[in-house]
Amino acid sequence: MNSIFEQINSFLASFFFFDIFIGKVEGAPMPFIVAWLIVGGVFLTFRFGFINIRMFTHAFKIIIGKYKTADDVGEITPFQSLTTALSATVGLGNIAGVAIAISVGGPGATFWMILAGFFGMTLKFTEVTLAQIYRQKRPDGRIMGGAMQYLSIGLATKGYTKIGNMLAAVFAFLAIGASLGAGNAFQTSQAMGALSERIPFFQHYPIVFGLIMATVVGFVIIGGIRRIAHTAEKIVPLMVIIYLITSLWILIHHASAVPHAISVIFYEAFALDAAAGGLIGAIVQGFKRAAFSSEAGIGSAAIVHSTASVKYPVRQGMVALYEPFIDTIVICTMTALVIVTTGVYDPGGTFADLVATKQGAALTAAAYGTVISWFPAVLSFIIVLFAFSTMISWSYYGERSWTYLFGEKYTLGYKLIFIIFIILASITNASTLLEFSDLLMLGMALPNLIGLYVLQGDVKANLNIYLTKWKQGELDKEVLE
Repeated sequence: MNSIFEQINSFLASFFFFDIFIGKVEGAPMPFIVAWLIVGGVFLTFRFGFINIRMFTHAFKIIIGKYKTADDVGEITPFQSLTTALSATVGLGNIAGVAIAISVGGPGATFWMILAGFFGMTLKFTEVTLAQIYRQKRPDGRIMGGAMQYLSIGLATKGYTKIGNMLAAVFAFLAIGASLGAGNAFQTSQAMGALSERIPFFQHYPIVFGLIMATVVGFVIIGGIRRIAHTAEKIVPLMVIIYLITSLWILIHHASAVPHAISVIFYEAFALDAAAGGLIGAIVQGFKRAAFSSEAGIGSAAIVHSTASVKYPVRQGMVALYEPFIDTIVICTMTALVIVTTGVYDPGGTFADLVATKQGAALTAAAYGTVISWFPAVLSFIIVLFAFSTMISWSYYGERSWTYLFGEKYTLGYKLIFIIFIILASITNASTLLEFSDLLMLGMALPNLIGLYVLQGDVKANLNIYLTKWKQGELDKEVLE
């Protein structure tokens, strides 16, 4: 079985990860899909007049409920949809991925990561707005939305019915695979690995961990999107606040080193010398990390945002602007500053072995441990919390994709498969399967971006109508007292 996945991995990697720059950048190939995400993010940001800046404050007012109206339609609140989507993206990528990006591409990768997050905000706005425009209410009252809908229905309105249906099916298939792998097995194995370091019992009886995690996750996901949203609404703000407070404590302790760290980040972002990771290496690592971390342009978050209760599609799109901002620009940047100020990324330093073997989570733990000796133990439990939150969100992405392909009556079957995968991941070595599922997740961007490019005119039209009403004060008149 592993040999089959290895062959497929090789084929997919040859397509998604060929070097697009002249010359080979050791350790930092630029995936074709990531390059396409960059181009899409830049194009759409200019197309919508830097919507990620000019509507940032307005989006916050939507999140806190200021623009709630009697005509809002949906299953969950805009804030719940935001926290549910964040629970899928805020996690191991923020802890391990950033450390690997800096150790490979140098501190300069941080600058490009922030820039990618900035353009990623517009990608999220576009796909979420389309998800709201083309969502449908099923006979059972549940909403079906996301890339599957705007690819099939949206492209059909442009005369591309067959192509749209094909792309929607491809997206759904890739989303199911990604949910079982990257959104399930990877999270389980990483969480168990982190916790077993602190609780040796799980090293000898890993299936116990799998059963516990399966029970807790199963209880949440079988309850549907409302239970998932209520859970995410509570744990996401908590885990983000804990992580940010700890990061700020580290930076305050190293306050004198912060200005130098910032200057190093900017200098090495454009440095050409190999010692700094090189200009291309820094760009590649920064943009790759942002793409994997925020999932902007992947189309996954659009599935849950389509269920948000709003009157205007662009209104939820504006809420989604905050995902890459919180996940990449804030959390990933804080992690990066801690790593740079503590100097743990130095390949010739105390933690050279961790750098050489690309043990990102361990390297980040070491950075925090330089100031808070007991924090690595706390980080292990934070990783479990991050993994859990990611799993419940990705279970919904997979379940909606499964339902799109096979129908509502088979929904429970997918949930049971998802729970079984948790147990299997705790007792098997699924490294090859995990690499395969990562490629499936990146592959989701291929059909999704086609939809964004073709349908961006629909987003522009909806945005113009909304902005006109906003400027004329009509939106304030609709607000519930």
